[in-house]
Amino acid sequence: MQSVVSYGRFLFRAVVNEIGNEFLSSHWLSSNRLITSLKRRTFHLISALSGLSKTHSGPPLSPSFSPSFSQINQRSFGDDSCFAVQNNAADVLGVADGVGGWRTYGVDPSQFSRSLMAICERLVKLGKFSAKKPIELLNNSYEEMQLEKTSLIGSCTACIVALNREDKKIYTANLGDSGFLVIRDGRIIHKSEEQTHYFNTPFQLALAPTMVPGAFISDSPDSAQSTTFSVEEGDLILIATDGLFDNLNDQVILKHLSNLKAGSSLADLQKVANEIANEAHKCGFNPSHRSPFSINAANNGFNVIGGKPDDVTVLLAQVACAGSSTDNSIDRNVLGQCNDNYNSSGDGRPHPPPLHHHHHHGNKNNVPL
Repeated sequence: MQSVVSYGRFLFRAVVNEIGNEFLSSHWLSSNRLITSLKRRTFHLISALSGLSKTHSGPPLSPSFSPSFSQINQRSFGDDSCFAVQNNAADVLGVADGVGGWRTYGVDPSQFSRSLMAICERLVKLGKFSAKKPIELLNNSYEEMQLEKTSLIGSCTACIVALNREDKKIYTANLGDSGFLVIRDGRIIHKSEEQTHYFNTPFQLALAPTMVPGAFISDSPDSAQSTTFSVEEGDLILIATDGLFDNLNDQVILKHLSNLKAGSSLADLQKVANEIANEAHKCGFNPSHRSPFSINAANNGFNVIGGKPDDVTVLLAQVACAGSSTDNSIDRNVLGQCNDNYNSSGDGRPHPPPLHHHHHHGNKNNVPL
């Protein structure tokens, strides 16, 4: 009888232990899945592109206008160019603005900005890029341009923003007067600072003819302003060339962005990006518009009235979690088709000299005044 009771107790304990182990194992697996799931909720960017060449004379962009990131001629507007690409570690966006003063020397300014953006994109895709060092990306791309066998001449401003998925921070590099804004809950919480040598002469990367060394402005990529900033789901990031910032102030830009909420769709972002580009382009040709450019000119002793006709490029992105219902990330690299036929050989920027005529002051300077 004693042995039967002992055996019964042993069997009961074994059953209880087995159930307990099963429960603990199940609980551990559940917790582990939850932790893994949380880790997988990495941030990425849902990104829309819009823009207009200064020479665009057709109707305003339609709300559904959606140029393609995958083709360089469709993501370039006049002398502006841009890129948006992902790799395993980061989402990276960039804009560049060719300096129009080179037309005086018979040089097409768009070639320089397009080349820089194309190289940046390729290096990111190849993984030859640290998400925390966008200045290094600028440096490596610029060095590659210097080593090219074809004698590329020109200069451009540049702005790069990289979202590092590991620490959920953006790392930025801005050289010149293109720039970015970070918006949360309808407020600008982080922004770039314009870099200029003097009025209308921004910092710029340049490759000048060897026969005239020292006659042109050329800044090092290391001169770019670099920042780091923690982002949250729903934050908006706007990156643009000076064709936007010279014609629309922050309040007007924020008014457009107020239509976007956390979890906005790609279509929503595209619509707002097109609205912003349209208004900047329209204001650039308005002779009575009190533009940021005209205010800045007055502060520097120049009599400029109205907007500044210029190419406009707008990249508008929202921070989202992977797997969310609005996950339309850019790794497919195609956001539609563009048939606007923006010129790469046309003017792209205004180029007459005197600053007191509102329609004659779009050219940035690339030589000392």
